[in-house]
Amino acid sequence: MPKRALSEKRPWLLASLAAAIAYYLLRDNPIPEPFLILLKGAGVGALAIYALLRHAGADSRLLALAMALSALGDMAIELWLEAGGALFFFAHLAAIALYLRHRRAALTPSQKIAAAALLVLTPVIAWLLPADRELAPAIAVYALILGGMACAAWSSAFNRYRVGLGAVLFVVSDLLIFARLGTLAHSGVPDTLIWPIYYLAQLLICTGVIASLRHRAEDQGAGDQTGT
Repeated sequence: MPKRALSEKRPWLLASLAAAIAYYLLRDNPIPEPFLILLKGAGVGALAIYALLRHAGADSRLLALAMALSALGDMAIELWLEAGGALFFFAHLAAIALYLRHRRAALTPSQKIAAAALLVLTPVIAWLLPADRELAPAIAVYALILGGMACAAWSSAFNRYRVGLGAVLFVVSDLLIFARLGTLAHSGVPDTLIWPIYYLAQLLICTGVIASLRHRAEDQGAGDQTGT
């Protein structure tokens, strides 16, 4: 079984990494736009397939849905900003549903403060960033769901150093996008950092959730064998 998992399932993780790196290196080259758009979507799209193949169940399907919607958003945002934003909006809703299914039994005071800060400060900061104030309300609404996703991830029973950190990095990447509409409009920092931070966020979230689900399934199986 381990050999089968390595030969048939983990290559999707490698394909995801290859596509993400290739897109980052090739995006400023004279390459047909449709190819670049598909390459961009392939990075997180392969993570969706990886999630489905590495674990079976409703949780992995929710994770795969969040990844698939994000991949579609990655592509759509190149053609129509609002459509891409809508797809990410629903991707966050799918992720929130997943995290709420795995709420941590108890949170320390510092963990509660961090979760609340992600929920509240994310839309506030996002609202302040765009120079065009007419965009601010819509951005804030989206950022509220983004912050809710990060809050739910941080409060979940999944590993904070992978899933929680990934959700925080997702917030950082989106805030850089919004900053590009205002204070960092003439800076090269957003274009340099947004994609690697975003992809690392998705990679940490996907692999972190799958690792936790597989470990729990293995522990449950061991418990069932002990019980019999």
